[in-house]
Amino acid sequence: MKVLLLNGSPHANGCTARALSEIAGELLKNGVESETFNIGRQPVGGCVACGACGKTGRCVFDDVCNEFTAKMAECDGLIVGTPVYYASPNGSVIGLLDRAFYSGGRFFRQKPAAAVASARRAGTTASLDVIEKYFTICGMPIVSSSYWNMVHGSTASDVEKDLEGLQTMRNLARGMAWLLKCIDAGGKAGVGPPDTERGSRTNFIR
Repeated sequence: MKVLLLNGSPHANGCTARALSEIAGELLKNGVESETFNIGRQPVGGCVACGACGKTGRCVFDDVCNEFTAKMAECDGLIVGTPVYYASPNGSVIGLLDRAFYSGGRFFRQKPAAAVASARRAGTTASLDVIEKYFTICGMPIVSSSYWNMVHGSTASDVEKDLEGLQTMRNLARGMAWLLKCIDAGGKAGVGPPDTERGSRTNFIR
């Protein structure tokens, strides 16, 4: 079992990374591997609705998005970490997730997921809400914790002082490990994920 940790911050060793490292350590203690994927410092553009991915199965812009979805294909769970910019997630995170879920939704479907937000003060719950909507459209069970998944501080050393935030990260990791083991046990018992019904679209034609 392996969880992909997306560091949606341009800082590879900043506040978001510190939160994810706490999760990685606790996952390991519970027998689950993890891999951190850094979004990097280059701006990530959004989807242009060209439809090419419907034919090729990958985004026409061959950048960090295709690297991310390829990693997700090999993992059993996902945790998206983002810094908070103007009370919402990093724009590059939104651009990446828009394209990744549109072009590679099959790699995410029905895998457990969670969102983590890092801020100096406010905007964390709004950011979590935005990211969790990606999960629900792909039938991904959302893993919860003992509080909203957030850490506070301007630097990684500040986050070290957010004892409740780090505690929340550890509880989140335990929840993820538990759910992955439950899914694995269910699969061994012959209980797989539910079928997804397709075909109907909302319209108001009379």
